[in-house]
Amino acid sequence: MTRLQGSNQNRTVLVIGTLIAAALIALALFAVRGKSSGDGKSVSFNLDGQPVLGKANAPVTLVVFEDFKCPNCKRFEEEFLPEIRSKYIDTGKARLVSLNFPFIAQNNQLPVDDSKLAAQAAECAFVQGGNDAYERMKAILFRAQGPENEVWASKSRLKELAGSVDGLDQTKFNTCIDNDETAAAVDADERQAEQAGVTGTPSIYVNGKLVQSYDAATVGAAIDAASGS
Repeated sequence: MTRLQGSNQNRTVLVIGTLIAAALIALALFAVRGKSSGDGKSVSFNLDGQPVLGKANAPVTLVVFEDFKCPNCKRFEEEFLPEIRSKYIDTGKARLVSLNFPFIAQNNQLPVDDSKLAAQAAECAFVQGGNDAYERMKAILFRAQGPENEVWASKSRLKELAGSVDGLDQTKFNTCIDNDETAAAVDADERQAEQAGVTGTPSIYVNGKLVQSYDAATVGAAIDAASGS
């Protein structure tokens, strides 16, 4: 999991101030983890109008928080999700709901918050083309993923990538990105993440309970437990 943490830069400036900041961050993360569902308690999410993979009436719901700049999210999507999808989602046992937690660009103090821009691009595709367009855009974004500490998801690059999504009206997509039309939706997802105590990505909740790892075996076991299998 890629975790939310303080930047590694400028640690040599004002030692006392850095120590105080580190202490405050540690206290904040401790408080956040105390609110998380790692203790077995369930967290409730507002999933209305969110991208869904699978059948709407599936008995088990996976809520997945991701950042498109997160290499562990890319690994989850490309290495582990295909197995989860074939065994649980395609068979109607579970559905997966995607939410955004774009923190890496800010965490690395990048000049452009391309974590948020990439999330906005996926949401623009969703607004225009629904779940299918969202999934196609998401796959393209993860394939195109660049380094965490570099800006790669610029608006111009996102427009280029959207050109590979079948069925998207490029003009409408460009307008959506240029005008930040989905910024509010991304912000709403981020607020849900913060309220749930999410500290990194990917964070996966199965019927509201945080799964401790994102590998297929662990997630599958959580789905089985939630469905009584």
